[in-house]
Amino acid sequence: MTTPHADYDSTRHPDLLVWLTERQASFESWTREAGGVDRFDFSDASLDALEDLVKETFAESEEITAQRRSPFVQGAVWYIGETLRRRREGWVWKFEPDVTFGLLPAFYPAVPDPAYLDTPCVGAPDAKPGEHWYPLNTLRRLLAAEDEFDNPIDERLVGMIEGWYDEDEEDDE
Repeated sequence: MTTPHADYDSTRHPDLLVWLTERQASFESWTREAGGVDRFDFSDASLDALEDLVKETFAESEEITAQRRSPFVQGAVWYIGETLRRRREGWVWKFEPDVTFGLLPAFYPAVPDPAYLDTPCVGAPDAKPGEHWYPLNTLRRLLAAEDEFDNPIDERLVGMIEGWYDEDEEDDE
């Protein structure tokens, strides 16, 4: 892990650019394996279909973490982020340094380090730390039964994305 330079551009991280190219190139095959190209058109219905697949495939969020480098999870991460990016004018893919330590963790290392955010996110180009959407965390949250305060969670993927999206719009008014 290295300390990012002052001129670090989170949209141009070499591993992120490779990952985005790979994800886009493999999207069609991912959709075939995940249930059909016509199901994944970046609509709310396609997010519902993805959520159903995730819940059929995984029982606990830790399983997603353990398999976060698998083709299915990688495709799902890209799909969620790309759906949100397309819905938010100007949003971009990023790989952000960890805001706590100011270090640039490895991009999707083989063994996750819980102290670092090591996955791509989407957000406004000028977003402040903490104002990014991490699709992998969204996938994990789909399987969480309780939040950090032990309150029950019963959220749908569409609601997570649209709820955060709407909340941001209210702040602009």
